[in-house]
This record gives sequence, structure tokens and C-alpha cells, in this order.
Amino acid sequence: MLSTPGRIGVIAALPEELQSLLDAMPDAEPLQRAGRTFWVGHLQGRDIVAVLSRIGKVAAATTTTVLLTEMACQQIIFTGVAGGLGADVRVGDVVVADALLQHDMDASPLFPRYELPGLGVSRLHPPADLTARVVGAVREALSPHALSVNGPLRDVHLATLGLSQPRVHQGLIASGDQFVSAAADCDTLRHHLPGVLAVEMEGAAVAQVCHDFGVPYVVLRTISDRADESAHIDFPRFVQAVACRYALAMVEALLQADRGS
Repeated sequence: MLSTPGRIGVIAALPEELQSLLDAMPDAEPLQRAGRTFWVGHLQGRDIVAVLSRIGKVAAATTTTVLLTEMACQQIIFTGVAGGLGADVRVGDVVVADALLQHDMDASPLFPRYELPGLGVSRLHPPADLTARVVGAVREALSPHALSVNGPLRDVHLATLGLSQPRVHQGLIASGDQFVSAAADCDTLRHHLPGVLAVEMEGAAVAQVCHDFGVPYVVLRTISDRADESAHIDFPRFVQAVACRYALAMVEALLQADRGS
């Protein structure tokens, strides 16, 4: 499943998500680097370093750089929540990125809007074969059967939150150093970025660092809200009851599939 047998860095966007991983890593030991705590241990028999990204692109880039240089990780998994932009993307769904873009990157007129200066591209892509395998594993991890058996999702009662069976989407995630919530801002993103599925604040920075180091990566986002506020949910309850459970279930599914391959 994963593209390397070496150490894997798992970046969580929320403290609750990180804690759900740590609860499943009883041997994890903390290491302090760059003002962060990196937890080194094992999950599903794999050598794992788990860490909280902090908010924003610079924080995510710093975290990823330390994972690749000082922690010797050979692959990155990033999991967190995002605002939904795609017409068919609902709260409780998951988006697996097959492309990531910084929606606030604009060095025009020197470079086209969104283009990363020096790279000549605006969109960064995880390995296509890896992305396809991840989509399959995540769909299985969040299937109706998985929601009915004893595991990370055993107490996830989606109906009580007004949520449907989660769907897994594959597509473009846009990142920027701003919290997007106004309908006009969402319309602007959809206009300039046709097909964009979700918006958040870290994924494209993780992608750029991994691209620079030539390291494969996966970005998974659980949709916690419609970014234009067209749907509302109790966010703290959603994080505890859904997002952190999804994070553990998805990461474990990727590691289990890799171990069995």
C-alpha cells in the first residue's frame, strides 16, 4: 500500500486526532524538536513518528521538514479536517488529495497566479498509483461494515449527528493562510479552481516540502463543514465523535494494507 518500508511520519491537524493515534501507540516516546513534540513508536507493526502540525502553511512546512530530516521519515501521511467546496462533498465525507494548490500564492505579474516560483507548476500531485490504492483502502475503512464492527469506528453514530454514510472523494485540495468561511470567497475559489473539492490551511505546504525532498505523501481530509456555512454542525462534538475516529481508522487501514501486501 505505502510506497516505502521505512519510517512513516503521520501529521495530525488537531490535538484530538493526534491523541487518538497516541492512544493506539502505547510505546510512543516523545522527542522535542523545533518547539514541537514528535512521538516515536509503532502502529500496526510499523515504525511511526506522530506529530501535531500546528495551523498554517509555514507551521506545516516546518513540521514536515523536521520529519524528513531529523526523524528520517520516508513517507508522510497528513490527516485533518477541511471545509467542503465540491458540490457533492458533504459534511462527514473524506477527500483524498490527488492534487494540492496554494490558493493564496500570487507572484504575478512575475509568475502566473498560483504558480510556485522556481517550480513552474501550480499543482503538486502525490504519486498516482499510491493515491489510487489509498482511495480504495479508505473506502474500505469507512464502509458500512467497518462502522458496524469493533474498531476505531465502533461508537461512531452518524445518524445522531445528522450525517449520512461517508463518501470518499478524490481530487483537488486548496490550501491557504486564511480561514475560508464567506460564501463569496468560496464562489471565488470555485470560479478560479474548477473542480476544487476542499479548502484548508496546510496540505499544499506539506506537498511542496515532500516534492522538494522527493518523498511520497498522502493527504486525507475529513469534511467538517461546508466552507460557505451552508451547513452547520457542532464542531467540537464532530471532532471527538467523527474526525479523530476517522483519522485513526484511515491511518490504520493504510498500514494494515501495506503489511498484508
